[in-house]
Amino acid sequence: MYKRIAVAVDGSETSKIAMNEAVKLAKVMNSTLLLLYVCEEMPVVWNADGMTPFPIEEVTQAFIDAGKQLLQQDRASVAESGVEVETRLVEDYKGRIGAVISQEAEQWLADLLVIGTHGRKGINHLLMGSVAEGVMRTANMPVLLVRGS
Repeated sequence: MYKRIAVAVDGSETSKIAMNEAVKLAKVMNSTLLLLYVCEEMPVVWNADGMTPFPIEEVTQAFIDAGKQLLQQDRASVAESGVEVETRLVEDYKGRIGAVISQEAEQWLADLLVIGTHGRKGINHLLMGSVAEGVMRTANMPVLLVRGS
């Protein structure tokens, strides 16, 4: 039985599919769900003139605000289904995003970690990497990968 299920959310369609699977499990097992959003680190962004950097604080704050809004929406959706739900926004981190997701789930004492995967292969996988793969490599609890459409 999984009593504490963490699910990584990012607003993508694949993430929503994973969240819905986590909700189904949580209903059957009477579990608490953690919706986890990790703000991605941003590289330096340059203004149109190519000479001056765009104020990174503004870009970072936009990602934080978007994460908060997404968590609010997802929390309301999950709560509507009758599942107990918590949220966590990780604003500042060091390391790869998959490892951060695993660490946050472990700190929350999750029994299961659910994450969506795009199923990229070949050159796309090489160039884009895989957050889900990073989670699988670093998680200390069972991981449920949910394939997106």
